[in-house]
Amino acid sequence: MPGPTLRPATLAVTAGRPPHEADQPLNVPITMTSTYVATGELEYGRFGNPTWTAFEDALGALEGGRALAFASGMAAVTTLLDLVGQGSSVIAPQHAYNGTIAALADAESRGRLRANLVDITDTAGVIKAMEDDEDCAFLWIESPTNPALEVADVPALAAAARELGIRVVVDNTFATPLLQQPLADGADIVLHSATKYIAGHSDVLMGALVVPPADTDDEVYDALKARRGLAGSTPGPFEVWLALRGLRTLHVRLDRAQANAAELARRLAEHPAVEEVRYPGFGAIVAPVLAGGADAGDFLVRATSLWVHATSLGGVESTFERRRRWKLEAATIPEGLVRMSVGIEDVDDLWDDLVQALDRINA
Repeated sequence: MPGPTLRPATLAVTAGRPPHEADQPLNVPITMTSTYVATGELEYGRFGNPTWTAFEDALGALEGGRALAFASGMAAVTTLLDLVGQGSSVIAPQHAYNGTIAALADAESRGRLRANLVDITDTAGVIKAMEDDEDCAFLWIESPTNPALEVADVPALAAAARELGIRVVVDNTFATPLLQQPLADGADIVLHSATKYIAGHSDVLMGALVVPPADTDDEVYDALKARRGLAGSTPGPFEVWLALRGLRTLHVRLDRAQANAAELARRLAEHPAVEEVRYPGFGAIVAPVLAGGADAGDFLVRATSLWVHATSLGGVESTFERRRRWKLEAATIPEGLVRMSVGIEDVDDLWDDLVQALDRINA
């Protein structure tokens, strides 16, 4: 008989474990090999690894589908774009991870595809863009978007895309499967930079894709898995083992970081140096827009001792950066927007470090 349906926090701890049998290890060991004895299912290191399988089982259980591990988030992004037919188009958010935007621009410059960047919060406008584009292969959604923290209506967009025969990709890196499950909302593929919250300790480069359960969309799963092996976009087993170890504590890390983020968003909104606070009401990313623009943002990231000036996010430590310092960042992102990845430190220590810098900006 099937067992009880487990809640996400329990799945994060239990999925992808060896069976509960005498002398079995609690954790799947790291399988360090490039080659297997012939005539089995694996044969070679690019085709599979038991350590990958454990991670994929755990993440797949959390997302409600089947996961595939990749060498990085960008490896997962470019693998997806490789599935877009020559001359087809991808509709994507105008504000999105700049690596994704760069990959779309690169493919467009080579005549591989067309990129149509839209306001992903304008549901009616996105649906019309899909209706007007007979060559659209993918609707690419980030929600919340990076770094603008805009929220898309994933169920409505996915339903419209399905009617039009367009596949839906949702980058779930910011929300994680604990706060949003895109497959349940009608998406076809979920994307993660597992470097971020999944691994959670700023020590792993990894990506993942998740598709619906077996027999639901085997064609896409098989195509992605084949492309991963062909392109060699495969992660090392040690990195996957670290990501799985990080996944085990995702729920407790995210609970603390999210509580910290909500409180910091409230306090930031009351400070005179802050013109606007972007926070979608969930997750652990906050984006204050400083009234003093670029100069104020640059000062803030230099004037703290606890917050770390760094470009990545999702770790246990709090990091931040002024996003327009990157040339590829959209011109519609305010110069003074500082993307904050809130960690699990004491919230009062985080605030004390911020407010002394903000007070100096406002002096």
